[in-house]
Amino acid sequence: MRILLLGAGHIGQTIASLLAGSGDFALTVVDRRDAALARLRPLPLATRCADTDDDHALRGLFDGQDAVINALPYHLATRVATQAKAAGCHYFDLTEDVAATRAIEKLALDADTAFMPQCGLAPGFIGIVAHHLAQRFERLHEVKMRVGALPAFPTNALKYNLTWSVDGLINEYVHPCDAIREGERLEVLPLEGLEHFSLDGVEYEAFNTSGGLGTLAETLAGRVLTLDYKSVRYPGHRDLMRVLLEELRMKDDVETLKAILRRSVPATMQDVVLVFVTVSGWRDGQFIQEVFARKVFAERAEAEPQSAIQITTAAGVCAVVDLFREGRLPRSGFVRQEQVALPDFLANRFGRAYQQSRQVESIS
Repeated sequence: MRILLLGAGHIGQTIASLLAGSGDFALTVVDRRDAALARLRPLPLATRCADTDDDHALRGLFDGQDAVINALPYHLATRVATQAKAAGCHYFDLTEDVAATRAIEKLALDADTAFMPQCGLAPGFIGIVAHHLAQRFERLHEVKMRVGALPAFPTNALKYNLTWSVDGLINEYVHPCDAIREGERLEVLPLEGLEHFSLDGVEYEAFNTSGGLGTLAETLAGRVLTLDYKSVRYPGHRDLMRVLLEELRMKDDVETLKAILRRSVPATMQDVVLVFVTVSGWRDGQFIQEVFARKVFAERAEAEPQSAIQITTAAGVCAVVDLFREGRLPRSGFVRQEQVALPDFLANRFGRAYQQSRQVESIS
């Protein structure tokens, strides 16, 4: 299968390494920075340096490709998907942006190829887990989805380090969030809905953020009383972000806020990803709850260290593309994450990254 991978950042590098090393993909990686591509050239793949912001440059990249994996910033998702449709390529991405996903769903309506956005961790794997658990109930009551990409050793007042895209981080903090309350679909405010919980002896907080729910609100509409997604942080983070975004009005100048965060909050490769899903409902006349909770830790191998967010995000999209190659997913139209069977995902050679994590609580 011939794959065009757009973007050679931290996540793109990991995707490239996984797919190129599998032997089943002919991979071409494109980035605007030759320095990023240089790190990949020892691998069995092709590289091209091109301006991925330019429509004309993008158009020429799709020739001869079966599918594109878009690992570029979220604001380029609709543009790349449009070019993929024109070229007759299958499309996969990692976007958490709700507006981009809705635009891609419209593009896919009459498409002869598959369009599958949101293939990372959240949205992505978290939706696969939640849907799998939901299918085990005769009648649903509540679905709660919680994900955190956290520093293993928080040392600043925010109790946070940059573990992934600053653009994506701020995007999910400022846009409305899909949810279901009392059986009705609605939008709730980001940074609201604060809750606290303890898992594996560690205290956390969680609050509304945009995009992580994926398309699950549409899929489960009419079947569940309560459905929501919240990002997990260490206690105190939400209040400080509210001061910045709301009280200091930096939500009206997000580019300045991004610059401040990039300058002042250090990045880290020493992180942990927390996945926590609870589903309650009725089965065989009983009101019961099931839980899926895991922690994925960074890989500290000296030769090639990988952060937990790199591992989980890259594993998500690589497993989905591999299942697509094997014919286990639809070949045309809009494909939702919840159409992936969790057992298939976890049995996949790339999806096993989640199996090899430490299970706080397991499901059968």
